[in-house]
Amino acid sequence: MGKRILAQRKGRGGSVFRSPRWLRKGPAKYPNLSKKECESVVEGKVEAIIHDPGRGAPLALIRLPDGTRFFNVAAEGIRVGQKIQIGDKAEVAPGNILPLRSIPDGTKVFNIELTYGDGGRLVRGSGCYAIILSHSGEGVYVSLPSGKTKLVSDLARATIGVVAGGGRIEKPFVKAGAKYHLSKVKAWKYPEVRGKAMGAYAHPHGGGSHPKGGTPVSHGTPPGAKVGHISSKRTGRRK
Repeated sequence: MGKRILAQRKGRGGSVFRSPRWLRKGPAKYPNLSKKECESVVEGKVEAIIHDPGRGAPLALIRLPDGTRFFNVAAEGIRVGQKIQIGDKAEVAPGNILPLRSIPDGTKVFNIELTYGDGGRLVRGSGCYAIILSHSGEGVYVSLPSGKTKLVSDLARATIGVVAGGGRIEKPFVKAGAKYHLSKVKAWKYPEVRGKAMGAYAHPHGGGSHPKGGTPVSHGTPPGAKVGHISSKRTGRRK
């Protein structure tokens, strides 16, 4: 009869695969300021720099003069008690938040909005940064960490600098327990066993008689067999 493979269990869902959202400290989003505030400068203060479980980069808790608090992805080099400026006329310094139209070409930025008010969507991983390439009538061209160039609205906001926590992936896990605890806060299923290492009853790749990687399957394959190379564009030795 066989057993349900991991791909089927993931699709069904359940407590094992549920993301532990209750551990999160809060969303890292820019505050929605009035048009008058955006055209001038609002000065906030960094109250704390905290660890957010499941996130590689630390968060900065920033308090505005009206008492509003919000989390932002922390910039490398900022400290507790530092003043953070927000607005068109803010200084171009690490940690400050400006619209892209006010940021000069060649500046390193992160936590970039796609549209004004969405709070920040792009370049939020530890050690990451994007570079402002040029300004045009259509918007601002930004070079992303992937190497892709993207056109973004000039009203969208970004934070000056580089995301803190760089070099995180250079440190080895050393022991399985370290990866286990990371998987718990990221909703990974750990450890994952290769299908080829299983018995034939447990996985389509199991039993030892299948070739390396298994046989490619189509997109219409049932969930119990939809493993390995799905809808391959080509097979065989490359000429």
